[in-house]
Amino acid sequence: MEHKREPMTDRPDIAPAPPLPIGRVTLADRWAAWRAGAFGPHITGFVWQLVPAAPGSEPRGRQLMAGDLLLDGQRLVMDDADPWGIIPPTSGFQDALHRFDWLDDLAAVPSDAGRATAQAWLSGWLARHRRGSGPGWRVDLVGPRQMQLIAHAGFVLPGLAPQDRTRLFSALSRQAGFLQGRWRQAPRGPARFLALASLVTSACALSGMESTLRPALTALAQECAQDIDAAGGIITRTPEHLLAVFDLLTRIAACLRQAGKPADPAIDTAIARIAPTLRSLRHADGTLARMQGGGRGAPGLLETALARANLRPARIRGLAMGYARLGGGQVSLIVDAAPPLLGQGSCDAHASSLAFELVAGKEPVIVSAGSGRRFGPQWRRAGRATANHSTLALMGYASARLARRASHADTAPQEFVTGPSTVEVQHSEMKTAEGLALSHDGWRATHGLVHLRSLQLDHDGTLLRGEDGLAAMTEADRATLDRVLARLPREQGLVYAVRFHVHPDAVARIDMGGTAVSITLPSRETWVFRHAGDAVLTLEPSVYLDSTQPRPRATKQIVLTGRLTGYGSAVSWSLARPMGLLAAPGGLGHEH
Repeated sequence: MEHKREPMTDRPDIAPAPPLPIGRVTLADRWAAWRAGAFGPHITGFVWQLVPAAPGSEPRGRQLMAGDLLLDGQRLVMDDADPWGIIPPTSGFQDALHRFDWLDDLAAVPSDAGRATAQAWLSGWLARHRRGSGPGWRVDLVGPRQMQLIAHAGFVLPGLAPQDRTRLFSALSRQAGFLQGRWRQAPRGPARFLALASLVTSACALSGMESTLRPALTALAQECAQDIDAAGGIITRTPEHLLAVFDLLTRIAACLRQAGKPADPAIDTAIARIAPTLRSLRHADGTLARMQGGGRGAPGLLETALARANLRPARIRGLAMGYARLGGGQVSLIVDAAPPLLGQGSCDAHASSLAFELVAGKEPVIVSAGSGRRFGPQWRRAGRATANHSTLALMGYASARLARRASHADTAPQEFVTGPSTVEVQHSEMKTAEGLALSHDGWRATHGLVHLRSLQLDHDGTLLRGEDGLAAMTEADRATLDRVLARLPREQGLVYAVRFHVHPDAVARIDMGGTAVSITLPSRETWVFRHAGDAVLTLEPSVYLDSTQPRPRATKQIVLTGRLTGYGSAVSWSLARPMGLLAAPGGLGHEH
C-alpha cells in the first residue's frame, strides 16, 4: 500500500513540533545497574590516564559556570548551581546532561573555576544517581559518561572531597559492570561501538578491570566484522554514523598504544577500510555529505581522527558506501546512488535515491532538508520524504514507502517497507567534464516508471548540467503506467517535480524575467540556475533541519514541475557560475 507523503508546512519558520518523549530507563536497566553494584568489578584507582578526545570551548565553559546551559541545541538558564533538579526542555538536553558532555567545556576554562563547577556538578550527580537511579542509566548514556569521566579524571580528581572520590570510583565500578551486562542492548552502530569502546578504555585505564580487556576487544572485533563491510561502509549508509565509528576505533587504537597494550588487527583493519570511504564522502568544505539521516559531522573531527590513525587516504574511485562523487575545481557533488535501507533498522533511513548535494569551495549551495529527528515525530517523518531532497519526486509519492501506522495518532518511527531495489550508476570521463548516468526503480512496481538522472560537471567547476526524466522501460512497465493514467482525468497526466533545496546561508531569487534563479552565496559568488523544456520553474519555501540549531531554518527550493502524459518525460537544467553562463543546458526536455 502506498502512503502519501505528509507535506511540509508552507511556513517553515514556525516553531517545531513538541519534542520526542524523554527516554525512559527500563526495569532491565535498573536491575543491571543494581547487579553491577553488587557483583561488578571493584575499581580503586587509575593505572593510566586517557587523553580527552577533543578540546572543549572556553566560552561555552564560562557560560556553564554562569548557569547558562546550551546542550543539544537547547538553552536553559538555571536559577541555582544544581543542574540535577531542573526540568529539561527536551530529551536530547537531558541525555547530553547525563552523558556529561559539559565536562569538555568546563575543562577548557584555564582557571580552577571550571574545575570547581565540574566538581560541584559531579558531586550532585554522585549523590543522587551513582547507585543506578535517575534517567542516565541507559547503555547509550552510560558508555559516553564512562569515557568522559576516565578522560577527565586528571581534571576532576585534584581537590575532590574524599567522600566524592570514593563515590566516583564506586560509580565507575558500577558503570563498567553495567556495560559488561548491557552492551548488547545498545542499537547496532555507533551506540554499540561506543559501549564496547568504553569497556576497552575501562580495562586499559582502571585498576581491577585488566581481565576484561580481551573479552571486550573480542566483542569489538566481532562488531567490526559484522557491521563494517569490506568496502569500509556500514548498513545504514549514514556518513555521520560512519565517522562516529571511525573516531571511536581510532581512539581505541590510540588508547591501546598509549597504555602499552598490543594492537588489535581487527580494529586496525577496520580503520584502514573506513578511512578512504570517509575521504570520499567529504565535501570541498571539509564537511560530510548530509545523507540518510546524518549531519555534516563535528568540525575537524575527521581530520583529528585521520591524524590519530596516521592516515592520508586517497578517495575511492567509484562508489563509496553507495555514494557517487563528481569534483571540479573547488566544487564537489555527492549523489545518493544506492537503495536505502529497508525493514529492520530503517527508521532513520531517507527516501533520497539520486539526490545530490553541491558545495562550492567552503560554501554549500544545493543541499537536502536533512534529518528532523530532534524536532519531533512530524519533522522526523517529513525530513525522510523524497520531496525534501534535491531530486525528482512524483507528486504525493516518495521513492521509498513507510510501513502502515497503527493509528493516525501513532507517532512511533516507521520503517521503510518498499523502495528501490536497483540503482544503476555509470561514470564517464570527457575532455572537459566528468559525468554520471544514474537510475532507480522506486516507482516501477507502483507506476511502471524508472527515474533517470544525468549529471555532468566541468573540470573547472564552473558548470553543472543535468537532466531528469521518468520512463516506462518495458512492455510490462507500460501496461502498469497505462492503468495508472487511466485512473486520472484525461490529459492531466502524472505530476512530478525536480527539487533543488538551497542552503539557508545563500540568497535565491527569481531572475531573468522568471526564466532563471540566481543563488548568491555569503562570499557574494553567484550561481545561476536555468532549465529547458516544458517544466514550470518556481521558487518555493523550504527548510533546513540542522541538529545543532534550536529550530528548523527557513530557506528556499527551486522546483521544476512537469507532467507525464505518455511513456516518458524529461527536463534538462544547468547550474553555472558566471564563467559558465554562456553554456546552454545539456539536452532539451521532451515528451515521448
